[in-house]
Amino acid sequence: MLPIGVIKLVLVDDHKLFRKGLISLIEMVCKECVILFEADNGLDLQKKLVSEDQPDIILMDVNMPGMDGLNTVQWLRESYPDIKILVISMVEKEEIIVKMLKLGVKGYLCKDVEPNELAEALRAIFNKGIYYTDFITGKLVHSLQQTVLTDKQPVGIDQMNEREREFLQHACSEMTYHEIAGKMFLSPKTIDGYRNSLFEKLNVKSRVGLVMFAIKYRIVKLDWEY
Repeated sequence: MLPIGVIKLVLVDDHKLFRKGLISLIEMVCKECVILFEADNGLDLQKKLVSEDQPDIILMDVNMPGMDGLNTVQWLRESYPDIKILVISMVEKEEIIVKMLKLGVKGYLCKDVEPNELAEALRAIFNKGIYYTDFITGKLVHSLQQTVLTDKQPVGIDQMNEREREFLQHACSEMTYHEIAGKMFLSPKTIDGYRNSLFEKLNVKSRVGLVMFAIKYRIVKLDWEY
């Protein structure tokens, strides 16, 4: 049995040479990381997850034969929803990235990622549940800005009070929930209450969902351009 604090990983990529290089890189920059096993694609992963120990994070490519990354993520969300997914791919098409984010992947990195950023991403996903770079956030925001909005607004918008709106504004920043509590002069427990209330009112399940909702319905104003 592995000790507490170990980050259990699985690699899913059809390029064996890349997998071996990634394993060496992970061993160099993340001493608490352990590779449980490797898989060539989604079908191979399905077979091995049945008998192998369940990982904390799966590092996955997008383009793979047999069962690609998109289909594999969809299957994982249905069959193993507690396993977090970090995509590592050369695919930078906005529509693919946005699809992956909407499916619930916890991070998206390019294969030329710097070693330190990879380690940062793994630790952030393990400890905080999510890691998004400025590049990926920009892709997501751009996609949402292109969405054609209807005149009818979701009911949840009218149900928010002023303090919840203020919290939502801060949630769209890089501040942690603890820092937001300090900014609003509230206890972390109260902030958790605002977050859970908005999850229910807006029908979202994560902080990314809150940000996507806020951008889509113009609740927050974006000052940067892409």
